[in-house]
Amino acid sequence: MTDVASVLFSADEIRGRVNDVARAITRDYEGRSPILVGVLKGSSLFLSDLMRAIELPVRIDFMSISSFGGAAEKSGRVRIVKDMDQDIGGQDVIMVEDIVDTGLTASYLLSTLQSRSPRSLEVCALLDKSVRRIAPLPIKYRGFDCPDRFVVGYGLDLQEMFRNIPDILAVEDLEALAEDPSLLSTFAQEASA
Repeated sequence: MTDVASVLFSADEIRGRVNDVARAITRDYEGRSPILVGVLKGSSLFLSDLMRAIELPVRIDFMSISSFGGAAEKSGRVRIVKDMDQDIGGQDVIMVEDIVDTGLTASYLLSTLQSRSPRSLEVCALLDKSVRRIAPLPIKYRGFDCPDRFVVGYGLDLQEMFRNIPDILAVEDLEALAEDPSLLSTFAQEASA
Protein backbone atom coordinates (compact mmCIF):
# COMPACT_ATOMS: atom_id res chain seq x y z
CA MET A 1 0.00 0.00 0.00
CA THR A 2 2.95 2.35 0.48
CA ASP A 3 3.10 2.77 -3.30
CA VAL A 4 -0.27 4.61 -3.19
CA ALA A 5 0.41 7.07 -0.34
CA SER A 6 2.80 7.82 2.48
CA VAL A 7 2.50 9.78 5.72
CA LEU A 8 3.78 13.29 5.15
CA PHE A 9 2.75 14.75 8.53
CA SER A 10 1.59 12.46 11.34
CA ALA A 11 -1.35 13.21 13.64
CA ASP A 12 1.15 13.87 16.46
CA GLU A 13 3.16 16.32 14.32
CA ILE A 14 -0.04 18.09 13.30
CA ARG A 15 -1.19 18.37 16.92
CA GLY A 16 2.16 19.87 17.90
CA ARG A 17 2.12 22.47 15.11
CA VAL A 18 -1.52 23.41 15.80
CA ASN A 19 -0.57 24.05 19.43
CA ASP A 20 2.46 26.13 18.35
CA VAL A 21 0.30 28.26 16.03
CA ALA A 22 -2.37 28.65 18.75
CA ARG A 23 0.26 29.88 21.22
CA ALA A 24 1.48 32.47 18.71
CA ILE A 25 -2.08 33.71 18.09
CA THR A 26 -2.78 33.81 21.84
CA ARG A 27 0.35 35.90 22.37
CA ASP A 28 -0.26 38.25 19.43
CA TYR A 29 -3.93 38.92 20.21
CA GLU A 30 -3.70 39.14 24.00
CA GLY A 31 -6.62 41.18 25.34
CA ARG A 32 -8.53 40.92 22.07
CA SER A 33 -11.14 38.58 20.62
CA PRO A 34 -10.26 37.75 17.01
CA ILE A 35 -12.69 36.27 14.50
CA LEU A 36 -11.36 33.11 12.86
CA VAL A 37 -12.83 32.81 9.36
CA GLY A 38 -12.59 29.24 8.11
CA VAL A 39 -12.63 28.58 4.38
CA LEU A 40 -14.85 25.54 3.91
CA LYS A 41 -14.59 22.64 3.73
CA GLY A 42 -10.93 21.85 4.05
CA SER A 43 -10.16 24.09 7.01
CA SER A 44 -12.86 22.59 9.25
CA LEU A 45 -10.67 20.15 11.22
CA PHE A 46 -7.77 22.57 11.50
CA LEU A 47 -10.07 25.40 12.60
CA SER A 48 -11.74 23.18 15.18
CA ASP A 49 -8.46 22.10 16.77
CA LEU A 50 -6.94 25.58 16.48
CA MET A 51 -9.77 27.43 18.20
CA ARG A 52 -9.76 24.96 21.10
CA ALA A 53 -6.04 25.54 21.60
CA ILE A 54 -6.20 29.36 21.49
CA GLU A 55 -6.43 30.76 25.02
CA LEU A 56 -8.59 33.74 24.10
CA PRO A 57 -12.31 34.34 23.60
CA VAL A 58 -12.32 33.74 19.82
CA ARG A 59 -15.28 33.91 17.49
CA ILE A 60 -15.63 31.88 14.30
CA ASP A 61 -17.33 32.29 10.97
CA PHE A 62 -17.13 30.54 7.62
CA MET A 63 -16.90 31.24 3.91
CA SER A 64 -17.29 28.76 1.10
CA ILE A 65 -16.16 29.31 -2.45
CA SER A 66 -16.69 27.68 -5.81
CA SER A 67 -14.54 28.03 -8.90
CA PHE A 68 -15.57 29.27 -12.31
CA GLY A 69 -14.70 26.53 -14.75
CA GLY A 70 -11.48 24.81 -13.65
CA ALA A 71 -9.88 24.56 -10.25
CA ALA A 72 -10.12 27.75 -8.22
CA GLU A 73 -6.49 27.62 -7.13
CA LYS A 74 -5.26 27.55 -10.73
CA SER A 75 -7.27 30.55 -11.91
CA GLY A 76 -8.04 32.45 -8.72
CA ARG A 77 -11.50 33.10 -10.21
CA VAL A 78 -14.07 32.13 -7.63
CA ARG A 79 -17.52 33.00 -6.43
CA ILE A 80 -18.58 33.08 -2.82
CA VAL A 81 -21.13 30.34 -2.19
CA LYS A 82 -21.50 30.91 1.56
CA ASP A 83 -20.62 34.28 2.97
CA MET A 84 -19.86 35.19 6.56
CA ASP A 85 -22.70 35.85 9.00
CA GLN A 86 -20.84 38.53 10.99
CA ASP A 87 -19.86 42.09 10.19
CA ILE A 88 -16.07 42.23 10.50
CA GLY A 89 -15.77 46.01 10.31
CA GLY A 90 -13.33 47.19 12.98
CA GLN A 91 -12.58 43.60 14.10
CA ASP A 92 -9.39 41.53 14.21
CA VAL A 93 -9.78 38.80 11.58
CA ILE A 94 -7.69 35.71 10.88
CA MET A 95 -8.51 33.85 7.65
CA VAL A 96 -7.94 30.14 8.28
CA GLU A 97 -7.03 27.96 5.29
CA ASP A 98 -6.21 24.27 5.04
CA ILE A 99 -3.68 24.77 2.25
CA VAL A 100 -2.36 27.72 0.25
CA ASP A 101 -1.03 26.76 -3.15
CA THR A 102 -0.57 29.41 -5.85
CA GLY A 103 -2.05 32.03 -3.54
CA LEU A 104 -4.52 33.27 -6.16
CA THR A 105 -7.67 32.15 -4.36
CA ALA A 106 -6.40 33.23 -0.95
CA SER A 107 -5.45 36.64 -2.39
CA TYR A 108 -8.97 37.05 -3.78
CA LEU A 109 -10.49 36.16 -0.40
CA LEU A 110 -8.12 38.51 1.43
CA SER A 111 -9.10 41.33 -0.91
CA THR A 112 -12.78 40.57 -0.30
CA LEU A 113 -12.30 40.56 3.47
CA GLN A 114 -10.12 43.69 3.40
CA SER A 115 -12.91 45.56 1.57
CA ARG A 116 -15.06 45.04 4.68
CA SER A 117 -12.75 47.24 6.80
CA PRO A 118 -11.47 44.93 9.52
CA ARG A 119 -9.13 46.43 12.12
CA SER A 120 -6.54 43.81 11.22
CA LEU A 121 -6.43 40.88 8.81
CA GLU A 122 -3.97 37.97 8.81
CA VAL A 123 -3.70 34.57 7.14
CA CYS A 124 -3.29 31.28 8.99
CA ALA A 125 -2.63 28.19 6.85
CA LEU A 126 -2.06 24.63 7.97
CA LEU A 127 -0.06 23.89 4.81
CA ASP A 128 1.87 26.35 2.68
CA LYS A 129 2.86 25.07 -0.76
CA SER A 130 5.23 27.99 -1.20
CA VAL A 131 7.02 26.33 -4.13
CA ARG A 132 3.88 26.89 -6.23
CA ARG A 133 3.20 30.49 -5.18
CA ILE A 134 2.23 32.85 -7.98
CA ALA A 135 0.57 35.68 -6.06
CA PRO A 136 2.58 37.17 -3.19
CA LEU A 137 0.73 36.34 -0.01
CA PRO A 138 1.73 37.14 3.57
CA ILE A 139 1.03 34.08 5.73
CA LYS A 140 1.61 35.12 9.33
CA TYR A 141 0.66 31.78 10.91
CA ARG A 142 1.87 28.64 9.14
CA GLY A 143 1.66 25.02 10.17
CA PHE A 144 3.97 23.33 7.68
CA ASP A 145 5.74 24.14 4.45
CA CYS A 146 4.31 21.53 2.08
CA PRO A 147 6.24 19.98 -0.80
CA ASP A 148 4.68 20.04 -4.25
CA ARG A 149 2.67 16.86 -3.70
CA PHE A 150 -1.04 16.03 -3.76
CA VAL A 151 -2.12 15.60 -0.14
CA VAL A 152 -5.18 14.24 1.65
CA GLY A 153 -6.25 13.78 5.25
CA TYR A 154 -6.95 16.08 8.20
CA GLY A 155 -9.60 17.96 6.23
CA LEU A 156 -7.96 17.72 2.81
CA ASP A 157 -9.82 15.61 0.27
CA LEU A 158 -9.87 13.83 -3.03
CA GLN A 159 -13.37 13.95 -4.52
CA GLU A 160 -14.78 14.75 -1.05
CA MET A 161 -13.20 11.63 0.50
CA PHE A 162 -10.42 11.08 3.05
CA ARG A 163 -10.96 14.28 5.07
CA ASN A 164 -11.30 12.14 8.22
CA ILE A 165 -7.82 10.58 8.03
CA PRO A 166 -5.91 11.86 11.11
CA ASP A 167 -2.57 12.14 9.28
CA ILE A 168 -1.74 14.15 6.17
CA LEU A 169 -0.80 11.73 3.43
CA ALA A 170 1.17 12.41 0.26
CA VAL A 171 -0.48 10.59 -2.61
CA GLU A 172 2.11 8.72 -4.64
CA ASP A 173 -0.22 7.35 -7.35
CA LEU A 174 -3.14 9.69 -7.91
CA GLU A 175 -4.41 7.80 -10.97
CA ALA A 176 -4.60 4.49 -9.08
CA LEU A 177 -6.31 6.17 -6.14
CA ALA A 178 -8.88 7.90 -8.38
CA GLU A 179 -9.69 4.54 -9.96
CA ASP A 180 -9.90 2.71 -6.62
CA PRO A 181 -10.45 4.94 -3.56
CA SER A 182 -10.45 1.87 -1.30
CA LEU A 183 -6.67 1.69 -1.73
CA LEU A 184 -6.23 4.75 0.47
CA SER A 185 -8.92 3.68 2.93
CA THR A 186 -6.99 0.49 3.53
CA PHE A 187 -3.73 2.40 3.83
CA ALA A 188 -5.26 4.88 6.27
CA GLN A 189 -6.51 2.06 8.48
CA GLU A 190 -3.05 0.45 8.48
CA ALA A 191 -1.30 3.78 9.15
CA SER A 192 -3.60 4.56 12.10
CA ALA A 193 -3.20 1.11 13.68
